[in-house]
Amino acid sequence: MSPSVDPVEAVSQRLGNFVASQTASATAWGPEAALFVAAGARALEGGKRLRGRFCIAGWRAVAEVAGPAEAPPREVVAAAAALEIFQAAALVHDDLIDNSDTRRGRPAAHRALERAHRDAAWVGDAEAFGRSASILLGDLLVAWSDDLLEEGLADADASAASAARREYASMRREVTVGQFLDVAEESAFRTAPDDRHAERALRVASLKSARYSIQQPLVIGGALAGADAAQLASLVAFGHPVGMAFQLRDDVLGVFGDEAATGKPSGDDLREGKRTVLVAFTRERLAPPARRILDELVGDPALDADQIASLQRTIVETGALDRVEQLISDYAREAERALSGARLGNAAVGDLRDLARAATVRST
Repeated sequence: MSPSVDPVEAVSQRLGNFVASQTASATAWGPEAALFVAAGARALEGGKRLRGRFCIAGWRAVAEVAGPAEAPPREVVAAAAALEIFQAAALVHDDLIDNSDTRRGRPAAHRALERAHRDAAWVGDAEAFGRSASILLGDLLVAWSDDLLEEGLADADASAASAARREYASMRREVTVGQFLDVAEESAFRTAPDDRHAERALRVASLKSARYSIQQPLVIGGALAGADAAQLASLVAFGHPVGMAFQLRDDVLGVFGDEAATGKPSGDDLREGKRTVLVAFTRERLAPPARRILDELVGDPALDADQIASLQRTIVETGALDRVEQLISDYAREAERALSGARLGNAAVGDLRDLARAATVRST
C-alpha cells in the first residue's frame, strides 16, 4: 500500500474488497442468500472506523520506535478491517437485544430484515423472521471478522500473528461476557446493594466497550508491530481509560444526545433500561420513594417525551451528569499520564492523543 493512502480509506477499501468477494460467492446460493449477505454489507456502512483507526495507531506507536513508519502493512489493514466487522456484529446483536428500531438513522438490522420479509410477501411472522435472521446475521459477521483476520495474519510474522490472534480471541470472549452482564444488570440490579450499582455499571462498561473498542485494537496493532511486554502494557494503560471515557460519553449521549446527530431517539437508553453509571449516580442521590419511581420508569419502552425530559432533569439536578463528566475527565487524565515515558514513537503518541480526544469529546 502506498504511503500516500489514508489509513482509514485503506480499511474501507479492504472491507469493500472482502464484501465484494462474499457477495459474489452468495449469488450461487440463490436470492435469499444474496439478501442475507447484502444485509451484512449494509451493516458495515457508515461509522467512524474508530476501532480500525486505533488498531493502526497501535501498530504505528510501536513501529515508529525504530524510525518513521510508512503505510501500515497488509496484515495490519486486514486486522483493522476485521475489527470493524466485529463491531458491526456486536451492533446487530446489541440492537436486537435492546429492541432498538434504528441504527445510524436507518432501520436496525432486524427491522430491515423484517421489512424484507414483508416486501417479499413471504408467509409467517415477519417480526419473528427479522429477529431470527438478525441473530444469524450477527453470527455471519463474526465469522467474516475471523476470516478477514486470518487472511491478514497469513502475511504476518508467525510470532506477531500468534500474539495478535490471542488478543483478538480475548477481545471476543470479553465483549460477549460484557454483553451478558449488561443484559443481566437490567434484571438483577434490584438484588445488588444500592452503593454497588456504579461499580457494577463500570464493570459492564469495561468488558462490553472499553476493552474491545479501544484497548484491544491498540494492543492487536501493537502486537503486529512486534511490541514487547512493556510496550503492550503502555498501550493497555492508555487504551483502557480512553475506552472507559468513550463508553461514559456514549452513556451521556444515550440520554441527552441529539437524534439528528446520533441517529437514535433522545433518551433511548432510558427506554431500553440501560443501567449505566449515569443512572447509578442518580439513584445514589434520591430518597427511597423517588428511587422507586426512577426504577419503575427506566426500562419502560412507552416513555413519552415529557417523561424523558423529566428523567433528564432528575439526572441533572442530582448532580449525576456532572459526576459522569468529571469521571470522563479523570479517565482522560489517566490516559495522558500513561503516555508519559512510554517507549512509543513520538509522532504516534500525538496521533494517540488526537484519537483519544475524538473518542471522548464528541456528539455522535
